[in-house]
Amino acid sequence: MKVYKNPNEIPEFKNAVITTGTFDGVHKGHQIIIEHIKDQAKKINGESVIITFEPHPRLILHPEETGLKILSTPDEKIEKLSALGIDHLVIYPFTLAFSQMSAKDYVYHFLKEKFDPKIIVIGYNHYFGHHRDGSIELLRKLAPELGFEVEEIPRQLVDDIEVSSTKIRIALIEGDIERATHLLNSYYPLTGTVVDGDKIGRTLGYPTANIVLDDIYKLIPTDGVYAAFAYVRNKKYNAMVSIGNRPTLNGSKHLIEANLIDFNEQIYGERLKLEFVSKLRNQEKFDSLDLLKQKIDDDKKATIAIMQKISSQG
Repeated sequence: MKVYKNPNEIPEFKNAVITTGTFDGVHKGHQIIIEHIKDQAKKINGESVIITFEPHPRLILHPEETGLKILSTPDEKIEKLSALGIDHLVIYPFTLAFSQMSAKDYVYHFLKEKFDPKIIVIGYNHYFGHHRDGSIELLRKLAPELGFEVEEIPRQLVDDIEVSSTKIRIALIEGDIERATHLLNSYYPLTGTVVDGDKIGRTLGYPTANIVLDDIYKLIPTDGVYAAFAYVRNKKYNAMVSIGNRPTLNGSKHLIEANLIDFNEQIYGERLKLEFVSKLRNQEKFDSLDLLKQKIDDDKKATIAIMQKISSQG
């Protein structure tokens, strides 16, 4: 998959089959659309093109909002779309000026001039242009003149996509990792940089990597202790992840800490990716560090058992 972030570097596509959207999470609903786009491109000997926008349009249109929580960062989106076999991904800069483009100008000067599509795939309730006055009806009206076909994503599928995004967020907020995994068709990731901590975990025999996330808008699962996969230096490890303020230590900071099982190297300043597999328990306050250590011992055993079961299932 080729990725374009500079509008001036978008090439001429061959018989482009395109769709636009945020594709947050690139979950099961999105994957159905993507397979359709790929199939249509193959039928006309063309290329599949996904068009998405950065930053998230809500950050530009509603800067006063502070509650935006995304399921996938741009890099995570790129990784997942690439794995699905899309030919091209265009990450187009979303600006206030772009948002004020009229619907007709959007079709003529954005979709047609930049992509020259043969097929545009669009949802029944997709609106575009300033004041969102453009719709599938406008595309159908302009299609004969501009030389493209318009395909509508069925209402049921669009509704399912919207519900899936909501359900994934709810599942993560509730700690239902298995449900989120099912809807995403993959494990939910968090990616960040390892920073120096107070090294209390080391005194308990469980050194942790404290992680600062790449994106402040990334949705963090609810506080608790999780079994997860960890990726560092292109290797995969089993891990325990604690999210919260460490109540036994009367902590005030909200931290994401990962203990990589059977890993003892220094990785400060390095990149670490987590994939959440299962929630083990809620955050708890223990009367002593010894009791906390005993519980972490139990967490490690539970994590190893979960990972062994996954491994045995192939």
